[in-house]
Amino acid sequence: MLRKLFCRLLQPKIISALTVLVALSCFYHEVKAQSTYELNSGWRCAPIANVKEDGSKLSNVSYSTTAWMPATVPGTVLTTLLNNKKVPDPFYGMNNEAIPDIFKTGAAYYTYWFIKEFKETSTTNGAQVYLNFRGVNYSFDVFLNGHKLNKTLQKGMFLRFSYNITSYLNKTGNNKLAVLVHPPDVLGNANGGQGGDGTIARNVGLQYTAGWDWIQPIRDRNTGIWDKVTIQKTGAVRITDTHVVTIVPGTRLPEGPQKPAIIKLEAEVSNPTAGNITGVLSYEIAGSVLSKSVTLKPKTTTTVKLDNYTLQNPKLWWPNGYGPQNLYDVKVKFVAGSKVVSDQQMLKVGVREIQSEWNDHTGSRQIRVNGQKIFIKGGNWVISDAMLRLSDLRYDAEVRFHRDMNLNLIRIWGGAMIERPEFYDACDRYGILVFQDLWGSGDCNGRWLDPMKLDDQWTRRKYPDDHGLFLRSAEDQIKMIRNHASLAIWCGGNEITPPEDILIALKEDILPRLDNTRWFVDYSNSEEMSRNVLGGNGDGPYGIQPLSVFWEFKTYPFNSEVGSVGVGDYESLKRFIPAKNMVAPEFDPVTRKSKTDSVWDYHKYIGYDTSISKYGKIKSAADFAKKAQLVNYDQYRGLAEGFTSHMWDWYTGFIIWKTQNPWSAMRGQMYDYYLDPNACLYGLHNGSEALHVMYNPVNGMVVLANNTFKAKRSIMLVIKAYDMAGKDSLLTQVFVDIVPTATKRILSVKKIIDEMGAKEGVFLSLQLLDTDKKIFADNLYWIPDAKGEFTGLQKIKTNSLITTARYLRSGKVEVILTNPQNKVVAFFNRISLIDATTKARILPAFYSDNYVSVLPGQQKKIIVDYNPALFGKNLMIDVEGWNGTSNASHITIAN
Repeated sequence: MLRKLFCRLLQPKIISALTVLVALSCFYHEVKAQSTYELNSGWRCAPIANVKEDGSKLSNVSYSTTAWMPATVPGTVLTTLLNNKKVPDPFYGMNNEAIPDIFKTGAAYYTYWFIKEFKETSTTNGAQVYLNFRGVNYSFDVFLNGHKLNKTLQKGMFLRFSYNITSYLNKTGNNKLAVLVHPPDVLGNANGGQGGDGTIARNVGLQYTAGWDWIQPIRDRNTGIWDKVTIQKTGAVRITDTHVVTIVPGTRLPEGPQKPAIIKLEAEVSNPTAGNITGVLSYEIAGSVLSKSVTLKPKTTTTVKLDNYTLQNPKLWWPNGYGPQNLYDVKVKFVAGSKVVSDQQMLKVGVREIQSEWNDHTGSRQIRVNGQKIFIKGGNWVISDAMLRLSDLRYDAEVRFHRDMNLNLIRIWGGAMIERPEFYDACDRYGILVFQDLWGSGDCNGRWLDPMKLDDQWTRRKYPDDHGLFLRSAEDQIKMIRNHASLAIWCGGNEITPPEDILIALKEDILPRLDNTRWFVDYSNSEEMSRNVLGGNGDGPYGIQPLSVFWEFKTYPFNSEVGSVGVGDYESLKRFIPAKNMVAPEFDPVTRKSKTDSVWDYHKYIGYDTSISKYGKIKSAADFAKKAQLVNYDQYRGLAEGFTSHMWDWYTGFIIWKTQNPWSAMRGQMYDYYLDPNACLYGLHNGSEALHVMYNPVNGMVVLANNTFKAKRSIMLVIKAYDMAGKDSLLTQVFVDIVPTATKRILSVKKIIDEMGAKEGVFLSLQLLDTDKKIFADNLYWIPDAKGEFTGLQKIKTNSLITTARYLRSGKVEVILTNPQNKVVAFFNRISLIDATTKARILPAFYSDNYVSVLPGQQKKIIVDYNPALFGKNLMIDVEGWNGTSNASHITIAN
């Protein structure tokens, strides 16, 4: 059965191919029970206004719903309407304005019945069947075969609900499920404020759905059965939630033999029958089995703790860039007296220990993994898809992009949700630590005076209305994701603590009881995380900055939000901006404001100000987008380098605001909603690499950064300058070394670079070579002229870059870019894998590097990964360079 993906892509054939892949990717899921399947197709729905019958009649197998509209489950009402072409794509142009907003229509407009028929026979010998909902927004009633399963209205977007339906199944095996789903209790007025009028936060739910400065409102507030619905079959005893804790004493290294680690495991097991059941709970790891005999009383759920296990020479889990992401298969099962497996779960467990401590020198918290301190390089994440069209494939692609940025942490912003297990599966695989906010934001929950808000700050400070629901939801979601190696930090909320009673319950009861091995910070820019001696909010700066700011201005020592720009290239913009609106913004240096097309403004364009015009007069929207990539690359390389240069001196970490977009917005993204990367990603990829050489634009200092646990010696540093004609000048080459997790200043080349670049700018090449004389770090800067303009780039000669491509194996392409001797620098080349027929980009595709420049007489090798099951081999490579011989060249891929 197929999980639904995002509905709108460039090519309809890609949609079906992606959906097929999702069906094949179920092995990514963290937990598998004895026998579980999803109810994710064949649903039908109707608005409550069109239905006169009650749930008992609707769920009768004889009642016909063939005339009802096909429904998308998991999904929202709006997704169903979109898939049935009842509304236009809200991510394109101004279409969102054509969709009725729930605040104006009233809740009934988006209140829907959902119907699903399924086959399941009644059981024997004490076997049980459960109906599980992993997420419904916001409240619901549920009926099966004429029976109402819930006694009271089931409420809570972030609560899992489970029903034992064993006695309600029809003997014929034909069953009908009816679910009436209501929108959030408080709809929120999407009046243009952050979270609209703020009242959306009276719910325990998604705050961004009322709109923010990076998204327009979601018209149905994401009403629907938005997460998985499953049928689970067990024996008499069921395993519900497990808890695995791994303890790794001492300070470890990724390589070599390891001292033992300790594994702790407990599980909740339930006996729904009328009699005692005796059996054995066990788990298996690395070929060893630990077990415990237990007797379960009738109608009870019991937590069973097993003995600790000492794992010899463990294969440890490390964050990205520091070591491998080893994961152990752990099988937890309950065997009843008859020696029949009643229930079992399969887990993926990373053996690691995460600690945090205060760094007195920086004035901030720092993170250790397996005893080693980790310099945090992170990105802020809102949600994968604003309309909750979630999938394993999309999660994998997005987290992989963060791995490719050379980041090691993602922070989940508090105006969205606790992310799904499939997201955490991907973070486990790619070594991305997770900083998980709970629900709340300074904007909606009262931190600031805000005339756009309906209620005053004192009232908003008490949001949500139902504190008990918040705490029950927190308990449930903590249990859902606590076994993941990647989960590192719990946070009370975005830029504000929850109300005091909630905060105390979290700190003193819930987390100590359910998950006492992780750091809990009360809010995202708390003094407990980062001492604020500058004043202000404790995060930022936002927007485009002079590169000197990143190097010389000391911000907050563990900065939870910094950054902002991220316009995609022209191919990206064409996906959601109509041709008539392809008008480049015009910046007025007098008023310091941009004249912006209405669609650009609607999609939250943030000004690039004068940064683009330094590359020459803007000729068109395509020219604007092309030049914006230069700014994107330079900004995020500079940000990563500037913060890294002060590692452990000023900073223990930084988290970029933000690195992904759940909607077709024009800010704060390293790749667009459609999974097409822009130059932000590769500037960050460069500036955040583990062993790096970089240039301080203020004082001209060349600096080494080592983000590994090993000292590096016998490194040859080569510093060259290239003029706009391609002539090179060797400034120096010197053997250098650096200790682990440190930075080191080498020498300044400012005077000579300023002299060489005064007239029209200059290229500065920094390369690191190993003892085999192979380049392993390569960083090229384009330095402006004495006036801060890039006049040389505006008139640089074209370059006949030689490009070849071949398949290394299915799903992997090698691209080699060669720049002949005595040529100019082949500058800033975007590589794209495209469909040979349509010339559309293959999305997603993953590049070992991109927006690359090739020096005269040198080569660059790029590896492109894609999924061959989706796209086959009718592909080409597209190369578009700043000074290429044509606007773009299409290269056939050799077998």
